[in-house]
Amino acid sequence: MKKRYLDSIKKLDKFIALFLVDIDNYQETNVNLVKYFTNIKHFPGVYITINKPFSTLADTFKRNGVDTNMIIFIDAVSHMHQSHIPDAENCFYLRSPRDLSDISIAMTEAVRAISQDEKFVFFDSLNTLLVYSSQETVARFMHFLAGKMRNYQVDGIIICLRKDTDPGLISEVSQFCDATITV
Repeated sequence: MKKRYLDSIKKLDKFIALFLVDIDNYQETNVNLVKYFTNIKHFPGVYITINKPFSTLADTFKRNGVDTNMIIFIDAVSHMHQSHIPDAENCFYLRSPRDLSDISIAMTEAVRAISQDEKFVFFDSLNTLLVYSSQETVARFMHFLAGKMRNYQVDGIIICLRKDTDPGLISEVSQFCDATITV
């Protein structure tokens, strides 16, 4: 299975892809996609997390051989669940996933901070964003974010749990993407 979805993105250049993932494949898919960019293509990137705290992600990635120094993390969840947030050079901590403007501004700053031309943006996840914002707001925000990714000429990955997402939202977000890949 791993090879199939990686083969799908190898054919694309400067793309935005929506990945529809089953919960059983979620973590493995995220790790493999980030490894593909950082370890195989040697692209630095931006990982926007609305789902798991930076500390958890960094540990998971390190255990799986991902060079986390190649990633700038935007963590919109830690402040909601932790009283003490440890400092990290490669992480922007946001107050809440509800503030979509902060996410957009942080992504812009992070992308601009990467001097290499080739880079990626990874958005995790569409479903979790729906906990904090309406479906209509999420669709508009993803359209806006996709436009920014294209403007910055980065490869973009948007993760979405297939089972838990309204097919209408998937269809709408798919319109902004170059590929929709089911894992």
